[in-house]
Amino acid sequence: MISVPISVLNLVPVQKGTAVRDALEACVVVAGHIEQLGYRRLWFAEHHSRMADACCSPPILVGQIAAETSTLRVGSGGVMVPNHVPLTVAEQFATLDAFHPGRIDLGMGRGPGTVNDDVARALRRGAEPIADEEYQRDVRAVLSLFDPDTAPSPLPNYHPALQPWLLSSSAAGGQLAGELGLPIAIAHHIRPHNTEAALAAYRASFRPSRWLTEPYVLLCVLTVCADTDDRAHYVAGPNEVVRANLAERKLIELLAPDEAAAYVYTAAQMRTVHQLRETQAQGSPDTVARRLTDLVRATGADELMLYTPIYDLSDQLRSYELVAAHFSPNDRCSPTGP
Repeated sequence: MISVPISVLNLVPVQKGTAVRDALEACVVVAGHIEQLGYRRLWFAEHHSRMADACCSPPILVGQIAAETSTLRVGSGGVMVPNHVPLTVAEQFATLDAFHPGRIDLGMGRGPGTVNDDVARALRRGAEPIADEEYQRDVRAVLSLFDPDTAPSPLPNYHPALQPWLLSSSAAGGQLAGELGLPIAIAHHIRPHNTEAALAAYRASFRPSRWLTEPYVLLCVLTVCADTDDRAHYVAGPNEVVRANLAERKLIELLAPDEAAAYVYTAAQMRTVHQLRETQAQGSPDTVARRLTDLVRATGADELMLYTPIYDLSDQLRSYELVAAHFSPNDRCSPTGP
């Protein structure tokens, strides 16, 4: 039995040949389902020009899902700070927080959220990629807008109840999260080989803040669980094809499982797939529980966030059910920390 809270990261997967509305409606179903299962939070990541995902606007998704649920914490995992004016980020999330006090998470990240250079330049209004100093300045600017002692409030008579987070997949991001005294969300599902260095930097640099008194680590893991290992590999296939192409900066649609099973990988793409299988959690309930337990023990994570990009909604819901069965309800429903 794993004794940490569990949460979900959703990129709103869009099946090949279907309408985006279907994907958006499915994410509402997912939210209600995981809330009933006792999951702690649901986050949406900011991505642009992706053929397989519909998650370009986390604040809109957060507002919709928060209105459709009652106990689930909802947030961004994350808002890509380089793409936005700090005041705009603060105003959007202050408004969400005012609607749903104590249930909103503001996760902030550094990347552009796209592998398309033209889209990245458009998001930055023609500016060059952000430098470390500029990113740190923008994150601090967002945080300052939620501090009533040092900045005007983004809304009149507003009392912040949201929780800021910093997303990281590097030692530099870990150090910044520690210096700011924020909980950290480690993108193990993206750069697993950076996890150890990012966590070491975070814990070494942590300073208590008004947001957090001691380090808190959320580990995001690509997690696909089915009744058998073979079934899990089958339903994981569509995302594996997407990730293998994304590693080469190629964007493709989310194929059906049968079509994905027939996909012919290049040698380089196959190496990407093998890395996914070796570093993430994919398989039967026992296989996944063992893998997640090993990751918690190795990293000291306080919470797990499952990224479960499964083509078929029923298979996705089944995966959440199977993983939840390995967690204590008390650990899920009454966690400590952010």
